[in-house]
Amino acid sequence: MRFLVTGGAGFIGSHLCERLIQEGHDVVCIDDFNPYYDPRIKRRNVENLLSNPRFRMVEGDILDWELLEEIFEEGGFDGVVHLAARAGVRPSIREPRLYQKVNVEGTTNLLELSSRHRIPRFVLASSSSVYGKSQRIPFSEGDVVDSPISPYAATKRCCELLAFTYYSLYSIPVTCLRFFTVYGPRQRPDMAIHKFTRLIAEGKEVPLFGDGTSRRDYTYISDTIDGIVKAIEKCEGYRIYNLGESETIELRRLIQLLEKRLDRQARINRLPDQPGDVPVTYADINRARRELGYAPKVSIEEGIERFVAWYRQAFGKKG
Repeated sequence: MRFLVTGGAGFIGSHLCERLIQEGHDVVCIDDFNPYYDPRIKRRNVENLLSNPRFRMVEGDILDWELLEEIFEEGGFDGVVHLAARAGVRPSIREPRLYQKVNVEGTTNLLELSSRHRIPRFVLASSSSVYGKSQRIPFSEGDVVDSPISPYAATKRCCELLAFTYYSLYSIPVTCLRFFTVYGPRQRPDMAIHKFTRLIAEGKEVPLFGDGTSRRDYTYISDTIDGIVKAIEKCEGYRIYNLGESETIELRRLIQLLEKRLDRQARINRLPDQPGDVPVTYADINRARRELGYAPKVSIEEGIERFVAWYRQAFGKKG
């Protein structure tokens, strides 16, 4: 088949492009290589794909309507996997208008063109942040999610609602995937596991917001990619799925695992809680197990071991 992957040079997107090509599909990747983090990282992510005849790289913005029209006119796509977004809870508090424009308007552009071109499957990246400070643990797709606590979370929920609107109006099959803190090789450098690994390895202070008891459901990249591929295969109607590991770990325990693998003690800088952060994320994945056959395999202990091994190889660090 032939797919359009937006944000395809990013962490999750580049892994997905590789997987789709390995399975014999053709991929058109669009990415604007914006400076949210060093664009050279994203260029390295897709470097090995550029010579593959099944892969086409388009450098551009999902807010560029004329460019998107050209891509869809040429496309003949069997599906769109929409991963492009301005990411991050804390930066969204500083730049809410940017997040609204890219995430909401960009998603509307893609849904509109998908409806016009009768795309048979549309997979949308959402986020566990839509659950806010929910007291219902673990988080289930049937929970009410009308209390986001960051602009980023609000935009992701808005995208889910827009997707439902387009499904209702035009019968576009849409699957929304709520990702739970994805990590692994090529993870964004601003995310906790990558950032903490670098700081511990370099003997620098690790910022610890709060008392270290906040808990996250960390999901290894290969498990997330398995879930996305299964969602592409099963995309029908309108569905929302959690893609998590369905296990949680405290922040202070995560740091201990990194210390063990790096064989170095972290220098902790204790700081107040951050606005927009939630105390816990925890995925109920029963729906994804039942309907998609989603079955995460990589524990946090194994995932940290794999990540540190990649970090050492990628950055030549002995620590």
